[in-house]
Amino acid sequence: MIKQNKRDVVRKRRHLRVRSKISGTPERPRLAIFRSNKHISCQIIDDVVGHTLVSTGSLNLGLEHGGNIEAAKVVGEQIAKLALSKGIKNVVFDRGGFLYHGRVKALAEAAREAGLEF
Repeated sequence: MIKQNKRDVVRKRRHLRVRSKISGTPERPRLAIFRSNKHISCQIIDDVVGHTLVSTGSLNLGLEHGGNIEAAKVVGEQIAKLALSKGIKNVVFDRGGFLYHGRVKALAEAAREAGLEF
């Protein structure tokens, strides 16, 4: 059995609270964020059919240091470019139970500046 620390359990409970209120639709898919110590990744998901429409992350982009704010900005710009190329302009932001601070905030702001609306 995998032992989880209290911080991860609290984050997952927070994420369940957030997910009970938001859902991705074909008109406004969900922009989901995941942040680890070394990397950050995001996906744009249509929850009605359960498909990931677009995804990217610091590992996919080959960033040397994926756990900093600069990497989060690059990932945010990239997800916005990919989404706009697929015709997705409006999304619902899902912070994944993480606090809207630091890398999560940097990714969201970079995606907004690159053309996503949420």
